[in-house]
Amino acid sequence: MGLFRRRPKRDGRDRPRDPAFGYFSADEGARFRALVREAFAEQGLEVSIHPDVVSDNAGRQFGLANLAAVLHNDDRGPRAWPDLVRRHVGMVLRTMDAPSALDTLSTEQIRSQLFPRVLGADGFDPENFDYARSPASGLYEILALDLPESVMMLTDDALEPLGDLHYLRQQALYNLRGLPIEGHETVKGDAGMRFEVLLGDSFYTASRVLTLEHAVRETTGEQLTADGALVAMPFRHQLAFHVIRDAGVIPALNAMAGFAASGFVDTPGAITPYVYWWREGTLTQLSDRDEDGDGLRIVVGEEFQELLERLLGGGGRD
Repeated sequence: MGLFRRRPKRDGRDRPRDPAFGYFSADEGARFRALVREAFAEQGLEVSIHPDVVSDNAGRQFGLANLAAVLHNDDRGPRAWPDLVRRHVGMVLRTMDAPSALDTLSTEQIRSQLFPRVLGADGFDPENFDYARSPASGLYEILALDLPESVMMLTDDALEPLGDLHYLRQQALYNLRGLPIEGHETVKGDAGMRFEVLLGDSFYTASRVLTLEHAVRETTGEQLTADGALVAMPFRHQLAFHVIRDAGVIPALNAMAGFAASGFVDTPGAITPYVYWWREGTLTQLSDRDEDGDGLRIVVGEEFQELLERLLGGGGRD
C-alpha cells in the first residue's frame, strides 16, 4: 500500500456523478452495481440493487459503501474491479453462512485473536457497545475478534462470557503490540517539516495509536518525551505521528492537518480527518473544519499554546 499513488485513468470530474458515491461517475457507479449483482448471482443469490445497499428476498441487506471505497482507492483502476467485487461478495456470504466464531472457538482462542479497534463516529452505532471507550470526541475504541476473512466487532453480549473487561482490553493491547509493522514512510517538506506514517493492510494499523510508545520505538528507535506527539488516523490503514521535541512541531502540525483531511475522504474504514495531541495516552484535537466547512483551521488550547511558547523559546524537554 503506497502513501502517494498515481491514479489510473478514470472518468473526469466533468462527467455526471453517481448519486450515492460521488467519487464515481454515473457510468462507473452503474458498472460497479452491475458487478455486484453479477457476483451475488454467481453465488446463487439474486439481489435487489439500491444506491448504497443490496438486499435479498430474505430481507438481508449488504452495504456497498466500504466496497465502493476499496474500488475507488485501488491503484489498478477499473480493470481490477471484477475480481475485487467477486472476492468481497464471496467473503461476505461465507462469513454470514458460517457458524459464529464465538460458538466454535474456545475462550483462549478468542482472547488470542482479540484486538482493540479505533473507529470514527460516522457509520458506527454505539447502542450495543456500552463498554466502548472514547479516546476523544467523535472516536470510539472497541474490541474486535480477528478472523481469517473478517473482523467481528464484539458487542456487550458477546464480551460478557469472556471474562473481565479490563483483562480483555489488556490482552487485546498485548496482541496489538505483537503485530508486525507492515510499512513505514517518512514525509519531509520545507522548514524542516517531518512526520512518520505507518501503513498496511491490517485493520488495526490506525489503532496503534493506543500503543503509540511501542509503535514509535519500534519504527524509529525514539522514545516519546513528556510533551508527547502529534497523531493522525485518517483511516484504518494509516497512522501518522510526529514526536514533539522542538519548534518543528509547527510545520508538522500544518502538514499533518492537510494529510489527515485528504486521507479521510472516500477511503475504506475512514476514522477522523483531524490531528490530535497525544500525551500520556490522552488525545486532544488540534485541527478542525473552518466555519464554512470548506477548509481547515488549527485549534490550540491553553496547554498546547504554552507548549509552543516554550519550544519556540528554546526550552524543549529531552
